[in-house]
Amino acid sequence: MPAPLTPAPPAPSPDALTLSRRAAALQPSLTLAITARARQLRTEGRDVCSLSAGEPDFDTPAFIRAAAAEALEAGHTRYGPVAGEPALRQAIAAKLSEENGVPTCSDQVLVTNGGKQALYNLFQVLLDPGDEVLLPAPYWLSYPEMAHLAGATVTLLPSDAATGFRLTAEQLEAAITPSSRLLVLNTPSNPTGMVLSRGELEALAAVLRRHPRLAVVCDEIYEFLLAPGHSHHSFAAVAPDLAERIFIVNGFAKGWAMTGWRLGWLAGARAVVAAASALQSQSTSNVCTFAQYGALAAITAPRDCVREMAAQFNERRALLSQGLMAIEGVQLLAPEGAFYAFPDVSAWGLDSMTLCDRLLEEVGLALVPGIAFGDDRCIRLSCAASLDTLEDGLARLRRFRTSL
Repeated sequence: MPAPLTPAPPAPSPDALTLSRRAAALQPSLTLAITARARQLRTEGRDVCSLSAGEPDFDTPAFIRAAAAEALEAGHTRYGPVAGEPALRQAIAAKLSEENGVPTCSDQVLVTNGGKQALYNLFQVLLDPGDEVLLPAPYWLSYPEMAHLAGATVTLLPSDAATGFRLTAEQLEAAITPSSRLLVLNTPSNPTGMVLSRGELEALAAVLRRHPRLAVVCDEIYEFLLAPGHSHHSFAAVAPDLAERIFIVNGFAKGWAMTGWRLGWLAGARAVVAAASALQSQSTSNVCTFAQYGALAAITAPRDCVREMAAQFNERRALLSQGLMAIEGVQLLAPEGAFYAFPDVSAWGLDSMTLCDRLLEEVGLALVPGIAFGDDRCIRLSCAASLDTLEDGLARLRRFRTSL
């Protein structure tokens, strides 16, 4: 029997210290568990091909690294403003205003330790126990955990590959209750690669106008990674009359290959951003000061490096999609953005955890089970890998399918 990816913790002794209820209820990140298991197998000498990574495999562009190094040498090593370096906040506000069509001032921006902290802060300052988060599924795996940590409940709005993993206005309208407080939109989507069109966003906006208590958080971390023929639209630009209750979360990790830099941002209504900043002041305080100068160089430079990486992801995404669709029993929405494919492989007769356990143990292929994203019919493959690695991964997947 293959070893489980997330072994159960040992039961505490009666005299042991106990965890808080919220800590005990937390689910560990399955993607991190899979990455750790793949590394362990490699250290044991196993040949492992990993298509599980949720980060670009490119180096951070040299001019960004140089800007951070120069800031370090210039002595930018001390505490800074909790909400971020003023020049960076201004640059982010300018980017949102000019590039995304969302008029923004610097005091509406909070610089955070990655996009994940921006989301966490927002959930903490907006949600109370008893509030409800509306979450389209499949979803990025940290959204429900963050909601639960804020004391909120989560209502899933499911979709599938056959319908393009799309949230419809009718589905949203039917799901809203008096407790509904926050809708989560992630476009381009992790894990599905779905991109909402302007028309789809306009239809959702029409619903939201009838429900003034419902706020929206838009996770736009993959905005630059789009398949040909698709465009990113910021919801606050599509529905400017709703801007006071639309919050944008973004960062530098995906577009500029800066995952380890831990640089994200939250933008929206001043009072909420100020509350999120106050929360951050009592947790992590400011983001690494000299790293922010690298981010400033990134966001104020031409987008050449971003476009170059996006073009390579387009090539890889096409290769991965074509390869998957040629395998028997695979149903796939060709991803429209981000760098994942999320095929439905339920025809293979295995739940996603069992399938991914067997793929890793039997053919050395590390993938993420769809159950981590709320859909046990699917598995997630990343194209944040070289073309050779993608070909290798597809070959292993075909080999496994043939063996069933």
